[in-house]
Amino acid sequence: MTSTDSNTSFLPRRIVVLGTGGTIAGKAASADDNVGYTAGQVAVAQLLDAVPALRRRSEEGWSIESEQVAQIDSKDMSHAVWRRLAERVQLHLDRPEVDGIVVTHGTDTLEETAYLLQRVLAPSKPVVLTAAMRPASASQPDGPQNLADAVTVAGLAGARGVVAVLAGKVWRGEEVRKVHPYRPDAFDAGDAGPLGHIEEGRVRQLRDWPSGTALGLQVLAADIWPEVQIVVSHAGADGRVVDLLMEAGVQGLVVAATGNGTVHQELQSALLRAQSAGVAVVRALRGGSGCIVPTGHDLVPDAGALTAVQARVEILLRLLSRRA
Repeated sequence: MTSTDSNTSFLPRRIVVLGTGGTIAGKAASADDNVGYTAGQVAVAQLLDAVPALRRRSEEGWSIESEQVAQIDSKDMSHAVWRRLAERVQLHLDRPEVDGIVVTHGTDTLEETAYLLQRVLAPSKPVVLTAAMRPASASQPDGPQNLADAVTVAGLAGARGVVAVLAGKVWRGEEVRKVHPYRPDAFDAGDAGPLGHIEEGRVRQLRDWPSGTALGLQVLAADIWPEVQIVVSHAGADGRVVDLLMEAGVQGLVVAATGNGTVHQELQSALLRAQSAGVAVVRALRGGSGCIVPTGHDLVPDAGALTAVQARVEILLRLLSRRA
């Protein structure tokens, strides 16, 4: 599927931008410092005011609202912030006059938040996560362009679902993952590739928008969420960490596996004991691209192409769904 939208700039739209902090709102003591900054320092309204392209949108009749939902470094993302963010996104989606939502976010846990929002809300309008790899105080910040592009996608007629917009690319929310610690083009989607590209304010679409059945906000209502942890298979691994987590009452385990979803034999033995005791256990890839290819005799189910952190979100949502 390939299409180019050429009318976006001529259609006045109403977009709501929800701020959660992150590097895009970060500040450092020097404009030359791209790593020694403090995230979540600039209010989302200030970020919007600093983007000339968004001022032009306003002159074209667009209405861009903003709301500060949180102001954190996304490495410190919590279940409580996830719930509040999902609630605020849904509230604005329910407003008939709103055409799309943008969420400014940190890059570290963006793939987890994007996956959660798509599974919980599966919105019929676009919900666009954007971020930055350079702080707002940098001499050449990437945040302003990413934010302008995100608003473009959020206002695109026919767009839907949770997506991420970074470095001129559109990624499906259930596929996007961070693959580099420093480069501005730090995101990928494994074998799936981007949904589209943003070129001079226009979207060249390559694949379909995300769709699915929403789990609904009620799955996030619990005050105490299930305990789901990630363990890693590696040379010399054993099952002690699994046994300790079992003693602590863990309810779900993701093992970041080697190769095609392989797990060290001693760690696997402990995982099978946990599985037999009723703990939800799943294998995910430890790194890289691709998808676990089932062998037909796997003892622990796999998470397909999901990253380990996305697989953790999936187990969380499954366990929460049982309570809802």
